[in-house]
Parts: sequence; structure tokens; C-alpha cells
Amino acid sequence: MRCVIARFPFDLTKSGVLESMKGVKPEPVIGESVIIGRRTYPVKQVGQVITRQDRRDFSIGEVLRAMTQLGFTCRSLPRAAAPTRVLSPLQQASAMLGVPVAI
Repeated sequence: MRCVIARFPFDLTKSGVLESMKGVKPEPVIGESVIIGRRTYPVKQVGQVITRQDRRDFSIGEVLRAMTQLGFTCRSLPRAAAPTRVLSPLQQASAMLGVPVAI
């Protein structure tokens, strides 16, 4: 498959990516990731290995798009849960009774 990453064209194949990533130790995943084989790699690490470019030269979106089109499983950042308000015991009891509490 032909794709453009950081303004350079690349002819990528699934087997070629698998071969390139063979023997590469995954870095800790903090953000978006790609599952290649049985390992989970950060997107920027995959992009650096397959393009041989500096990580600052390409975006996460370019690599995610290419990996998705090749059939790899990509995961994005987990959404953070909305912060919950901590209630005092008095406020909890009032809420359970259905009585509004002035805060």
C-alpha cells in the first residue's frame, strides 16, 4: 500500500511492517498505540522504525491511518472519567434522604 508520511511516499505492506518490527523492544505506551504481532507499541516508535525518520517529522495521525489501512489494531488514548465531587458524610446523608444541602 502506498501512503505518505511526513511528505514522503512509502510502499508499506503488512508483512514488511511485521519484519521491520521484529526484534524491536516496545517502549512504554503512554498514548496511542499499535498492536503488531503480540506486542503493543507506541505509534511514534512504529513510525520511526518503518520510516527511519525522526519522530518530530511525522504526526501520530499519519501513522495511525497507515497502520489501520494495513489491518493492524490501533488504540487511542483512553478517555478520562469526569471528576466526581466528594461529599461530606452530612451531604451524603442529606442526598440519600432527598433533602437539598446548601454548599
